Amino acid sequence: MARLLFFGRLGDIAGGRTRDMTVTGDVATLSILIEAIAAEDEALGAALKDKSVRYAVNEALVAGDTAVTDCDEIAFLPPVSGG
Repeated sequence: MARLLFFGRLGDIAGGRTRDMTVTGDVATLSILIEAIAAEDEALGAALKDKSVRYAVNEALVAGDTAVTDCDEIAFLPPVSGG
């Protein structure tokens, strides 16, 4: 199973900071994975599609067309602010 990590407000929307999800052959890219999440949880899916959210697969920042597998750790990173 892939390990999904939700940081900041995304964890609040997801109802937790981590989630395990089976990534099958139908879910070939990060964008398709986000669509699968959106089908189960509309609010979380909408938050993950926000243009300011960044993605990391196995600790490397990636784009939405990146391939994902069932062995990956996938992090969803909201924008960070502070001062």
